[in-house]
Amino acid sequence: MHNLKSFFVNGWEHIVDINAYDHLLFVMTLCAAFQLSKWRQVLVIITAFTIGHSGTLILSSLDLIPSNPKLIDTIIPFTIMITAVANVVNYEKQGGFSDAKIKYGIALVFGLIHGLAFASNFKFMLFSDSIIMPLFLFNLGIEVGQLFIVLLFMTLLWLYTKVVKGEHSKWNLFISGAGFGIATTIFLNALNE
Repeated sequence: MHNLKSFFVNGWEHIVDINAYDHLLFVMTLCAAFQLSKWRQVLVIITAFTIGHSGTLILSSLDLIPSNPKLIDTIIPFTIMITAVANVVNYEKQGGFSDAKIKYGIALVFGLIHGLAFASNFKFMLFSDSIIMPLFLFNLGIEVGQLFIVLLFMTLLWLYTKVVKGEHSKWNLFISGAGFGIATTIFLNALNE
């Protein structure tokens, strides 16, 4: 039986766990196109991602979404690949997509998809009829974990652009390219299982 604190801890661990690298990879790829000066937009985008998977968790907890692990394992890397391509195709020197609302929409929709991976873990933990507090704490744990990853990521970006004097466009290209390559490998492995 789980106490309420364990929902927060489980949400946190689900994000910062190195075995959850597909979610880490998505968060880093999602942030790659944004320069340091756009940190507020990054926070909004990460929160949009959390809101998206919160919706999926609610629907899953109410048994309104069927679980198909093979399909989920195929779609999640595909979302990373799309994000990586969008970063490169839509990159501007000012940093970020030409329209930040598109990026927010992508984060929200892809959050719904990534929530499918969280759903089975969350559902397993439920111990009462009320999902409100467990859902809030689980998502808070995920959000805090994502913000921790973003803080580390933005610190590396700061070191790259301010200390090494690297160009942000090269950072975006490298991170997006790496995200695309790793996600493609995950995608192909999922297809072959």
